[in-house]
Amino acid sequence: MTSMTSENASTTPSRFKRIAAPVFGVIRQLAARPLSLLGMIVVALFILMALFGPLLAPYKFDAIIKGAARQAPSTDYFFGTDKLGRDVYSRVLWGAREVIIIPGVATSIAVTIGAIIGMGTAYFGGWIDEVISRLLDSLLSIPALLLALVMLGVLGPSPIGIVIVIVLLYVPIVARVIRSATLNIRSSGFIEAARLRGEANWYILFREILPGVLPALTVEAALRFSYAIFLTASLGFLGLGVQPPSPDWGRMVNEARESYDRTPWALWFPAGAIAALVIGVNLLADGLRRIFRYEGI
Repeated sequence: MTSMTSENASTTPSRFKRIAAPVFGVIRQLAARPLSLLGMIVVALFILMALFGPLLAPYKFDAIIKGAARQAPSTDYFFGTDKLGRDVYSRVLWGAREVIIIPGVATSIAVTIGAIIGMGTAYFGGWIDEVISRLLDSLLSIPALLLALVMLGVLGPSPIGIVIVIVLLYVPIVARVIRSATLNIRSSGFIEAARLRGEANWYILFREILPGVLPALTVEAALRFSYAIFLTASLGFLGLGVQPPSPDWGRMVNEARESYDRTPWALWFPAGAIAALVIGVNLLADGLRRIFRYEGI
């Protein structure tokens, strides 16, 4: 009994090392490239902002400071105040949560579903591949923003509605990419060996094929996350994102347009935050693409 327990304890660290080693290897390669390192740092800072921003914000996102409307950036108000007297710095910190978490959750769901569909259709082939591929192509033929507007018009502007829209938009794209990657390795020797051993289909899909398509999936996830951030901000700008009083960065930009001549900083900082985050994710995705030598499908 004691020997079995010690054996399990000794295999746990080795198993962790096998899983963690590739991750740390990718991080080291990203750090060796200046632009990729910059993107990784920017993304990490925004994630920390989403997690701890409300704790660092001097005011609540909807707090109106009496007598402080239209204050320029200063030591009292780092990003100035808007036309109502709300602290822009606090609103940007609070808004990071919606702009990162909603696209992050939606992208995770879309990538998971798209990967399963892509691997499954390519592996099984036949009429299953034909029918599902045509359905995905029909979704891809609809302009992304038009589909988002129609879906949110039906579902109503809400975080759940945004997640559903992003999932519907990106599942077909991820599925096509992973399908193409799976087709490249479906006839490989190790897949045939797994079939000859009598392994179950789920085992072949997730233990044999998934590691082979993981580079493409990682790059695609980073790209979809970048586009999801921009789409979420665009929907907020159009008034279809997270509704007030939540400090959505896209809505903040829209609200600041009317008084841009008097409070330009109320537009600069949320717009700059969106731009910095999207650029950071794109730099990170480009670094991943170079590491995996992934040229796209």
